[in-house]
Amino acid sequence: MELEGRAAIVTGASSGVGRCTALRLARAGCSVLVNYKSSKEAAETVAEEARQAGVKALAYQADVADDGACRAMVEEADRSFGRLDVLVNNAGTTSFIPHDDLEKVSEKDWDTILGVNLRGPFQCTRAARALLNADGGGEVVMTSSIAGLIGTGSSIPYCASKAALNSLTVTLARVMAPEVRVNAVAPGFIDGEWLQQGLGDAYQAVKGAMESRAPLGRVSTPDDVAAAILAMITGPDLVTGHVLPVEGGVIIGTS
Repeated sequence: MELEGRAAIVTGASSGVGRCTALRLARAGCSVLVNYKSSKEAAETVAEEARQAGVKALAYQADVADDGACRAMVEEADRSFGRLDVLVNNAGTTSFIPHDDLEKVSEKDWDTILGVNLRGPFQCTRAARALLNADGGGEVVMTSSIAGLIGTGSSIPYCASKAALNSLTVTLARVMAPEVRVNAVAPGFIDGEWLQQGLGDAYQAVKGAMESRAPLGRVSTPDDVAAAILAMITGPDLVTGHVLPVEGGVIIGTS
């Protein structure tokens, strides 16, 4: 897809991968709705940076776990841009719980993580379907994780949510075809604030361990993941229903 003159929604776009994706879209000529749940000031800053690239942009508060909020967000994109061509389901959450501590996983952990990481992308895609079908079709990209491929990550509910998101990517790709392509990117360890806060003092040790497991010798940055998302959007139009790992080769490991 050529992005000049198009419009996009990026969920969870106030920081990290979402921020980098929104700005890459804007610099490619695509208007963008910068979704956030609580970080209004940061989202407004991202929207302003996007406008400086010469496109329309706005920050919009919505909890993607709330179906009504998802529908209202898509309606706002239609009012503001008059179209919607790209949906990046990037919003995500987790709880940092050792996998062997089964008793620590609460019902709230399951509800919150599945609500944002799985139900949210479904609800946003469903709400956006009609607009994405118009004007020659559109693109949906999910931000998944290698946690959904190899079962390692911040918590068991998180791994399960991303595995389910990978399955959702495939089923939605069938349902939305041929007008809309649906794909996912699956980062590994992302060098950034989210994991720094979640891992605390263990951050550098975990990062070093992941770097040592990666044949390419490094972990990803938010912008690496954003570049992969843009590649899925602007790349060959015959790619749909696929999950692209972006993890330096951690899945295959070193010899």
